[in-house]
Amino acid sequence: MNLPIASLARPGPATETAAPGGRVRHFYKAYGLIVRSEVALPELEPAAPATPDLEIAVGPVDFPDAASQGATAFRFESTRQYLSWQAVGTFMISDGKRIDVDPAPGVGDPLLAFPLLGPVMALALHRRGLLVLHASAIAVGGKSVIFMGDKGAGKSTTAGAMIRAGHRLLTDDVVALDLSDPGRPMILPGFPQLKLAADAAGAIRLEQAEVRPQVHPQIDKAQHRLRDGFAGEAVPVSRLYVLERGARAAISPLTGAAALPAVIKFSYITRFGRQALPGDSASVHLGQCAQVAGRVGLSRLEVPAGLARIDEAVAAIETDLASETR
Repeated sequence: MNLPIASLARPGPATETAAPGGRVRHFYKAYGLIVRSEVALPELEPAAPATPDLEIAVGPVDFPDAASQGATAFRFESTRQYLSWQAVGTFMISDGKRIDVDPAPGVGDPLLAFPLLGPVMALALHRRGLLVLHASAIAVGGKSVIFMGDKGAGKSTTAGAMIRAGHRLLTDDVVALDLSDPGRPMILPGFPQLKLAADAAGAIRLEQAEVRPQVHPQIDKAQHRLRDGFAGEAVPVSRLYVLERGARAAISPLTGAAALPAVIKFSYITRFGRQALPGDSASVHLGQCAQVAGRVGLSRLEVPAGLARIDEAVAAIETDLASETR
């Protein structure tokens, strides 16, 4: 299937209302939004019925180019964006306010949730004016840390070790930053779920998490729904770390010349290429990345090889945050 997948989290019935066609509308909250969804998303926190900020509806999506592009197809227009995975379905985002979902034959809500809460949600949040990073974020008291890095760098694993140490998850995989206050970038809380590979989960052993059953054989990480350890309020950004493997836990600041490219590299929208930033949106995105790079301390975090030493990285992060005076 080879699609960028997302997260799953704590179960619990959302408040529901009837929808046309026999489907049920579920109400949730995530990333500071009220979400009304015809796709069941128990990963999200339930919410009382209210005027939605984001609507998720199930029905036909006309994306004629999808079949000719193969197993994965994207198209980006000024007001609509299309993402299609042959094995899952087609998704259309309209102005960041509505997501239409056209499932592939035989595909149910649990599998739809993977792209819906990952790249589809990331693109919708981007369209709403947020800076979205492919990263994980943890609240540490009134401060916070964001973990960025290449695939396999240990973002979720390090986040899991921080949770085990008593800190709280803000979001995993999709980090949405509210930059409306130029001097105080804020991390919006996502939902209480963390993706972990089997070896990392075995080493960290999050007692406050429940593992959700695998829904597709090509999904190599399990979804850990947190019963506790989730931060439900927005937190100012304190540190961004670019994770790398090293011989020992070490933190070194990134200079101004290296900081901006790091933010750009790990912004979620860049995964789709230049086509996803038409017109003046590329300059807006660059300005957002520069705002974060100029305001927030960026550092390289070397994480020791071997899961037995992950707590060394946690200790280094806690020491670094304690020295933060801004």
